[in-house]
Amino acid sequence: MSEYQYYEFQALDRPLNSTEQDRLRTISTRARITATSFTNTYNWGDLGGDPRRMLERYFDAHLHVTNWGTHRLMLRLPKRTLSLPTAQPYCMDPHVDAWTNGTHLLLDLTSEDEGGDWIEGADDSLTALIGVRDELATGDLRPLYIAWLSALAAWELEDDDEEEYQTCPEPPVPAGLAELTAPQRALADFLRVDEDLLTVAARASTALSRKPAKPTKRELAPLIAAVPPKEKDALLLRLALGPEPGLHTEFLRRLRGAATPATVPGRRTAAHLLDAAHRLRSEHRHRAAHQHTPSPESNA
Repeated sequence: MSEYQYYEFQALDRPLNSTEQDRLRTISTRARITATSFTNTYNWGDLGGDPRRMLERYFDAHLHVTNWGTHRLMLRLPKRTLSLPTAQPYCMDPHVDAWTNGTHLLLDLTSEDEGGDWIEGADDSLTALIGVRDELATGDLRPLYIAWLSALAAWELEDDDEEEYQTCPEPPVPAGLAELTAPQRALADFLRVDEDLLTVAARASTALSRKPAKPTKRELAPLIAAVPPKEKDALLLRLALGPEPGLHTEFLRRLRGAATPATVPGRRTAAHLLDAAHRLRSEHRHRAAHQHTPSPESNA
């Protein structure tokens, strides 16, 4: 079987200028390059640039899919929307990584499955996944927890050190793990998160608070009036100098008091979660086997 790799990069917060597009052309003469994207497939050879550096300099999202099992999603967010200390508890080398440059926080989420079958349409996944970037920017940490679960399952396959599992702490548990959004469900599928592991993880997750998705004038008017004049002037100045990506989301978070992500401290260990998932998986298998076992009456 020949090799197959698919690379896609998307610029979401600002378009690329002609100089930047020319620089990207030096990386690949065959890639499709526009003011907002870079896409290419490889059956032989590989990308001539470093995806991390490309994301740092030009793009906000990156997808890499191969026919030998690599599923990789990278995201870039303004540092004011997601801090490195918030993301670090969910990192697990080499599957979940986070770092910063001067202005942004970057995430690298990877799943590897060399023995897995090729998933039809996996190279068309970025459209379904891109919504998790906005969710992270608004303080929803469920995508990070999903990535951590994927890394935990991969670690179990790679290492059987029971003592390490017993001492590896669970990161903060976001609210709403039992009611994932469509982008989060797509992320769980893309990163091959085990359903039983996700189910047991969700047992410690609180329910989401039910705020209206779109704020009303009646809700916002008193909140805006309460913003201190100095802070209000600074926000209006930034708006006048715009466009500034993420300003709308940032201002809504400021008004509605959503600066602190809805999480509870992780109280379980990796071993606890993995053992609980194994028990649940065994229960499902036992129930399925029992349902398919003919009764004595049916054999009479």
